[in-house]
Amino acid sequence: MSDYDDSFEPAGSHVDLSDFDDDFSSAEAPSFDEVPDGKYQVRIDAVRLDRSQRDDPMIKWDLLVIAGPHQGRHIFKNSVITPAALPYVKGDLKTVGLQLAKFSDLSGRLEDLLNINLEITKRTRGDYTNVYFNKRIQIAGDDSRSHSDDGVPF
Repeated sequence: MSDYDDSFEPAGSHVDLSDFDDDFSSAEAPSFDEVPDGKYQVRIDAVRLDRSQRDDPMIKWDLLVIAGPHQGRHIFKNSVITPAALPYVKGDLKTVGLQLAKFSDLSGRLEDLLNINLEITKRTRGDYTNVYFNKRIQIAGDDSRSHSDDGVPF
């Protein structure tokens, strides 16, 4: 005897969607194309530590475009942590304003990286895309934690 029940119907099989027919016919599916190369104003929306395919530690950045025609779109940056890449990772952390006594303290400080506004450059060469943190920025009318690099907190 099988545990499979031939009379099973999915829970949504009797849901009436006809009220959405007109809206559905005129709705446009969102574009999931990559944001084109260029400079962008972004906010760090999420950041986490993970592992690369080669099992190297890495920082995964989710950057939300906050201005311009691509506002609301996401740009992703993966910073793989290797001895050769460590100066670049340290430079990114310096650009966002995070100072660490020890690099191993990063996992406990990831929340400090959220909601920081940056100017970035996205550049693609062949199959590879690089995202560079240019500088921390202040957006007019924005009361988030971002500030200029002059050391003055206000």
